[in-house]
Amino acid sequence: MKIDTLGVQAFVAIADQGSFKGAAERLHITQTAITQRLQKLEDFLGVPLIERTTRSMNLTETGRTFLPQARRLLAELSAALVEIRETGMAQRGDVSIACVPTVGVQYLPRVLQAYSARYPHNRIRILDHASSAVAHAVLHREVEFGIKIAGEHHPELQTAPLVEDSYVLVCHRDHPLARRRRIAWRALSDYPLILAGDVSGNRSLIDAALEGSGIELHSFYEVQRSSTALGLVAQGVGAAVVPGLAIQKDAYPSVRAIELIEPAITRALVLVTRRTASLSPAAQALYDMLLGQAASERAAQPRGR
Repeated sequence: MKIDTLGVQAFVAIADQGSFKGAAERLHITQTAITQRLQKLEDFLGVPLIERTTRSMNLTETGRTFLPQARRLLAELSAALVEIRETGMAQRGDVSIACVPTVGVQYLPRVLQAYSARYPHNRIRILDHASSAVAHAVLHREVEFGIKIAGEHHPELQTAPLVEDSYVLVCHRDHPLARRRRIAWRALSDYPLILAGDVSGNRSLIDAALEGSGIELHSFYEVQRSSTALGLVAQGVGAAVVPGLAIQKDAYPSVRAIELIEPAITRALVLVTRRTASLSPAAQALYDMLLGQAASERAAQPRGR
């Protein structure tokens, strides 16, 4: 059944304005057009909605009953159209993303604050996974896009560079190395360490970077998340190697972060999407803001860095 929205709109305007002339002015059309729209609606319904004479105009009993329903119909239609339009403008919508846990400590929150200020009605669902699981979630459409460690990936996925992140040593302020500003990886061989397990993409990246150097790290404790390592360090359990982004400012006042050199090992974080994916407007807006943040940070870095 085809709903005559123009006829309903004309009927409500006539009832509200009390005249065909007033309704025509309100809708910016001619009186003839208003009359034709009402007549078409009445013909469709098979009953008159308005009694009109040369001197007066009144709603019929059916018209009085139908009026509140007609107003509600137009209000619901208007709200639905506004919602669709705002969704297309990224002003409304839910976004699902996946990311390695350390991204959620300090990097992602900065962008999310700006995003929420611009799109306050949008909800964001975040799955914090190991790097390989982030790729899996994107590939299998569990999320719209992800943030993972750069590396080999499925041919159906594509990546865009986001940020470079250096690995650092974290230790308790009472640790023998706590006063150092930087330390060579080789010097860590003398200390029991808290290191990432094999599931973490960080472990494989560090092992690959140190391969052939003769440097051997002693993993006394093995964890899957940098947040766990930081908690252990804060209690004086040992020293740990974690990505710099894992350290939240002022979260652990007793923990010191020391630059690791010889070699300086970094990881590249990338945005990952499916090659054939068309992101929702809300997700595309967040994706673009992350790229914009990355570009701004790269531009702010000293030349030659």
